[in-house]
Amino acid sequence: MTAPICSVVELRQYTLHPGGRDVLIDLFEREFVETQEAVGIRVLGQFRDVDDPNRFVWLRGFHDMEARKAALTAFYVDGAAWKAHGPAAGATMVDSDDVHLLRPITSDSGFAAGSERPPIGATPPESRVMATIVHKDEAVDDAFTTFFEDEVAPFLTELGAAPIARFQTEPAENTFPGLPVRTGENVFVWFTCFADAEHHRDHLDHLARTPEWTTHIQPALAPTLKRLTLAPTARSLLR
Repeated sequence: MTAPICSVVELRQYTLHPGGRDVLIDLFEREFVETQEAVGIRVLGQFRDVDDPNRFVWLRGFHDMEARKAALTAFYVDGAAWKAHGPAAGATMVDSDDVHLLRPITSDSGFAAGSERPPIGATPPESRVMATIVHKDEAVDDAFTTFFEDEVAPFLTELGAAPIARFQTEPAENTFPGLPVRTGENVFVWFTCFADAEHHRDHLDHLARTPEWTTHIQPALAPTLKRLTLAPTARSLLR
């Protein structure tokens, strides 16, 4: 795996007004992709939450926390795109503050450089991306990371669901307080890609029937796991 392209990543989950998701996605992919990347933000992925028609999930990355502050200031305070189209985007939203600020577990566990971004008007892929979120009482430590790398990742890889990236909470102070992030939490998050919805369902069914997962691995991770089942939009890099 190549080195991560971003050392800070935001996992952003938006609750939208009914009927607002397609409106926001159309606006986002037309007006907010290249304009964010022009100021140093890496737009990593945009998704429809398969389990909630009023949920839009997206990922963006930054070189570091100071770069995040500069880039967000350039986009939201000084940028023409947000001034012109931000009110229309905001009108689709009920809540946009559900944000995990993350960092890669190791130097090679972030998102590798993606392929070329599809153009406006492209067809969304059939693939699915799953984000699995483990809530921890304390910050992720070496013992947990070793357990995941030595037991969990090989097990998932054997099932054809290799984790493509692994993150933990970035504990640094929010350098752009105008956009809140979740605080007082510790999470471990990994991402997996599937060819289509059927492959994703088959994987979850297999996990539920496998004693090694149900009696050993999952209890060691957390009593319950939160899974986001995500359908990439047409221009999402992560797919």
